[in-house]
Amino acid sequence: MEPLKQYRPFFVFLAKFFGVYAVLTVIYRLYLNTFDPSKLETDSITWSVARQTKWFLELLGRQCELAAHSQQPSVKLILDGHYIARVVEGCNAISVMILFVAFVIAFKGKWLTTALFIVSGIVIIHILNVWRIALLAMALLRFPESEGVLHGVIFPAVIYGVVLLLWIVWVNKFSLNAKK
Repeated sequence: MEPLKQYRPFFVFLAKFFGVYAVLTVIYRLYLNTFDPSKLETDSITWSVARQTKWFLELLGRQCELAAHSQQPSVKLILDGHYIARVVEGCNAISVMILFVAFVIAFKGKWLTTALFIVSGIVIIHILNVWRIALLAMALLRFPESEGVLHGVIFPAVIYGVVLLLWIVWVNKFSLNAKK
């Protein structure tokens, strides 16, 4: 057992990460279970993200409408008179936020610093996500043939890239492991 002792910090990190991730995921799933997909109910967080995306698109001078989808639990985003996208539960970035929070908590820091960094990071991820959906909608209107690369590669790379940068900042500047 002695050789494993040197890896104790790594195992503690993994236990914290997966523990926090599991707890937050269960809480989120319990929340989602309060909505009935068979009745085409879209969760309120997804609706909120869709409304904020609409607000942002209108701020950019675009005409935008939202409507409940008639065949699935999602929000139809209609941009400049064209049904351009569905905003589904996966578009609200909660899963990305859970991943972010689990990593920050696993790489311990001072309590207040950790709490402030988590709140700031969630706000950054949320704002970036609203911008991402709006810009993706505008790009899909202009380049519908590029949906696969836009939705599947470029825009996810941006949001996960920002999360990676936040993690790097956390580890190098604020965690207890940061070089002083």
